[in-house]
Amino acid sequence: MQPIEALAGQWIDEHPEYRSALHDAEAAVAREYGGEAGQVNPFLHLSMHLSLSEQCSIDQPKGIRQAVELLAARRNDLHAAHHEAMECLGRMLWESQRSGQAPDADAYIDAIQRLATGD
Repeated sequence: MQPIEALAGQWIDEHPEYRSALHDAEAAVAREYGGEAGQVNPFLHLSMHLSLSEQCSIDQPKGIRQAVELLAARRNDLHAAHHEAMECLGRMLWESQRSGQAPDADAYIDAIQRLATGD
């Protein structure tokens, strides 16, 4: 198993609610995930966990590792910290796409740090 596959497996284990969707790959790929009624796209969600894990492993953008570690310590839960940081990641990407500007890594890190410090 490749390291990224092992990491994906760890995040899948953290989300037993996705097991049925991931069990039937053909049906999962064919399904539309529109977000209505709180519907979550398990592929997007797990991909964001992987993205954040990779960002932390290489500390890119600079400061992400410390910000997520501080948030995880404050929440006493890495998984919960990931979910909050993923909201910041999604917001940064949405704002970048909406404005046509490059993603603002400093604002992204600042948002996670504010969550970690309660500011």
